[in-house]
Amino acid sequence: MDVAWGARTDKGHVRKINEDAYLTEPPVFLVADGMGGYQAGETASAAVIDEFRDADSVEVSPEWVTDRLVRANATIRDGAGGGTTATGAALVLRDGRPYWLVFNIGDSRVYLRSGSQMRQVSVDHSVVQELVDAGRLAPERARFHPERHIVTKAVGTPAAPRPDFWLVPRDPGDRLLLCSDGVSTELDDAAIADVLGRPAGAQDVADALTELALQAGGRDNITCVVVDALPVDPDDGQAGADHDQTRPRPRSELGTAR
Repeated sequence: MDVAWGARTDKGHVRKINEDAYLTEPPVFLVADGMGGYQAGETASAAVIDEFRDADSVEVSPEWVTDRLVRANATIRDGAGGGTTATGAALVLRDGRPYWLVFNIGDSRVYLRSGSQMRQVSVDHSVVQELVDAGRLAPERARFHPERHIVTKAVGTPAAPRPDFWLVPRDPGDRLLLCSDGVSTELDDAAIADVLGRPAGAQDVADALTELALQAGGRDNITCVVVDALPVDPDDGQAGADHDQTRPRPRSELGTAR
């Protein structure tokens, strides 16, 4: 099964720099939201991205992902400090069937649009999520809580990274969104689902989500990575010609656009 993807990052209207970073190098797609201010935040997110490059020659597994995050954690601790989220999806095979191996530390998110339905795959590691889980905060109020940006797990802390994992079937026509909280804080699920459901290429969808987050306030850095699972023509094994094979922004913009 082939995939098409698009990505965009923006520092937003308030922040002076962009501490987000992303990676679009199959089989791995990743978003990291740095914390700690210049230079710590951007250095931390870049450290995670660097560890996941050139994964096309390895068999991606939960153990491999955890090892990459442990290495990034050590780099951050030995360097400028700070911390970062890390949320991603890797293309894997299990018993000959394609899956997304979704992983997460922090409050960046992975959403899946399948058919007409969208769901959040990842679960936030945040104070607000703990309040929701405990029944002390209604989910619809979480976006407006004053402690919504406080995470309970991150890469770059004294504790070794322990990401959550999900194995999600990779079906033709499905669409993944990986995003920093600059998207999910500004836009509710209904708005995100509406854009993900548009019959447009992955890059157009990433651009549209970014623009909507900017229009909604753009109070944080904004990063969107959209990945489409394309149908395959059984006659030649190639992706259908009627699908837009969008590709990511140039490497020079990967998490370093300011």
